Amino acid sequence: ALQIALGQVRQLLAHLDIAVLSHVVQIGGARVRDGQGLPTSADLDSIDASEVRCLDPDAEAAMIREIKEAATAGDSLGGVVEVLAHGVPPGLGSHVHWDRRLDAALAQALMSIQAMKAVEIGDGWSVAAKRGSEAHDAIHWDDERSDYVRASARAGGIEGGMSTGEVIVARVAMKPLATLNRPVLTTVDVVSKQETVSFKERTDVTAVPAAGVVAETMMALVLAGEALRKFGGDSLDEFRRNHAGYLASLRPS
Repeated sequence: ALQIALGQVRQLLAHLDIAVLSHVVQIGGARVRDGQGLPTSADLDSIDASEVRCLDPDAEAAMIREIKEAATAGDSLGGVVEVLAHGVPPGLGSHVHWDRRLDAALAQALMSIQAMKAVEIGDGWSVAAKRGSEAHDAIHWDDERSDYVRASARAGGIEGGMSTGEVIVARVAMKPLATLNRPVLTTVDVVSKQETVSFKERTDVTAVPAAGVVAETMMALVLAGEALRKFGGDSLDEFRRNHAGYLASLRPS
């Protein structure tokens, strides 16, 4: 029943031309190169064809090497997944209500996944080290598109708690799995209270690629909820009509 419901969420977003996908950007110390473009739905087959769901072939090879080395050592690896939402209209979320901010809702949803320890929206961590003149996305007018555009995407598609119409970008960091194939972690015997080591347990080296699929679902659930709040309606036809009318009102010309 849950799988059916999640499938319906994706179908609902598809009616608004919203597509959510994910890819792995880091496993252990292996990371995709800076400056890589954001994947789109056209890249999904290539992402899924990768053993680690990474679109960068060089990074993919480095990730696989790290996994094999960690497996040989009986250890585990964490990593980072990037989740993207294309086609999100501007105005989802709220700049007024603290509990309806879109970035806050996404952060809560992504952090609710087991073993996740950090969430970043856009260039969240890196912009903290920049000056204001370098940290924001300047707005320009594009005559060809007859629309406002931004030359950068540091905000990750969300400003003031609301979507901007740009691609929404979130990254979530997963810690290494706690269960290991060798007894190395220090613990305490609950009977004797003496220091000992943890049991050796069967475990995967990493679950980061699988976590990306879960993260997609959490982002889709948040976006679907905000879209229903924004456009409402008692039927799919009314929901789509309200969405189309809203978009038309943004560009009356």
